Amino acid sequence: MHQPVTRPSSDQKFPPAINIIALAGFSAALSTRALDPVLPHVADDFAISITTAASIAAGFALIYALVQPAIGAAADLFGKARLMTLCLALLGVACILGALASSFSGLFASRILAGIAAGGVFPVALGLTADLVAPAKRQVAIGRTMAGSMTGNLLGSSASGIIGDLIGWRGVLAILGALGLIAAVAVAAGFRGAALTAPPKTDLKTLRQGYRTIFANPNTRFCYSAVFVEGCCVFGLFPFIAAFLFDLGEKSLSIAGVVIAGFAVGGLFYTLTVSRFLPRLGVKGMMIAGASLVGLQLGVLAFGPGWKLQFVSMLAMGWGFYMIHGCLQVFASELSIGARATAMSLHSFFFFMGQTVGPLAYGFGLAHAGKGPTLLTSAGIMVVLGLVCARLLKQRAPSDARA
Repeated sequence: MHQPVTRPSSDQKFPPAINIIALAGFSAALSTRALDPVLPHVADDFAISITTAASIAAGFALIYALVQPAIGAAADLFGKARLMTLCLALLGVACILGALASSFSGLFASRILAGIAAGGVFPVALGLTADLVAPAKRQVAIGRTMAGSMTGNLLGSSASGIIGDLIGWRGVLAILGALGLIAAVAVAAGFRGAALTAPPKTDLKTLRQGYRTIFANPNTRFCYSAVFVEGCCVFGLFPFIAAFLFDLGEKSLSIAGVVIAGFAVGGLFYTLTVSRFLPRLGVKGMMIAGASLVGLQLGVLAFGPGWKLQFVSMLAMGWGFYMIHGCLQVFASELSIGARATAMSLHSFFFFMGQTVGPLAYGFGLAHAGKGPTLLTSAGIMVVLGLVCARLLKQRAPSDARA
């Protein structure tokens, strides 16, 4: 029988492989937002506008999204752990190529390659976690897996600002490339000794049935639409944070990195508190509270407070974001059993399509309406999103779970 997801205990034990999966997510996440704090210097070096430089983030997110259907199918067919390790190695190579780029187009191309590689790590890691942990414990287990990625985001954004001040943005990418290659070797060795539970055998016929199962589920359209809106309203903001700080007179890339890292700190706080708050608030309460907290912080940022208050606001935003996003991830993991990696990759497809549209939408809004109205509009959208998700998303067993 399908188990509910709303009553995890705080003392659960998870398979040791969860730690290896978290390491893989950490390694990939290091480079995901590493260029955000140094974009003003990228713009200066190539004599382009900050909006053009921010297109790096949009390009990364777009290709990350576009590869998801293929990545999910490949993971279900050929093995999640193997694919994840190969993508880590490719990510390391892509970062090194970016450090050597002699033009903005070369840098952009390297980030496209990095987006392809990163697309084969985090969503596949979530699918592998779902294979190993029963639904009743899954949201806490996914929180543990996400802790690795959020720690990577934290160190990637904060350290890149410091490194950017010392040796420039090329040094940031060179160091990340070397670390990515080392991590690929370490993760490969870890999986070799891990006792992974084999998922159900998957073939093309099963995948076709999995797609039918996924899109026949009423939760699918609400879940995927919601993560698209999240990506647009929340992550679309990130490429502009350093520029906002520059406008306030804070020219240090280290400060921009610290402010952006506040979001990851809030995410880590979520992983430490989810097992306590979920039983008290329930899934609906988590989604409403999380989306409302994000909306409130977007409203705060609209008024341009100092960087210290912005750090606190980003911390609260990260906590709220993962409160709603963690619930959406669990719903996505239960859209299909036989094609779970496909379901999670489609989830990431819509999430990163939102991150592709987000910087473009923010850029348009900032140019035509201004900072305040643009951020306040995003704030209102997020509050409405939480209320809609709480009303429309319901716990349903996937049809192939009964087979």
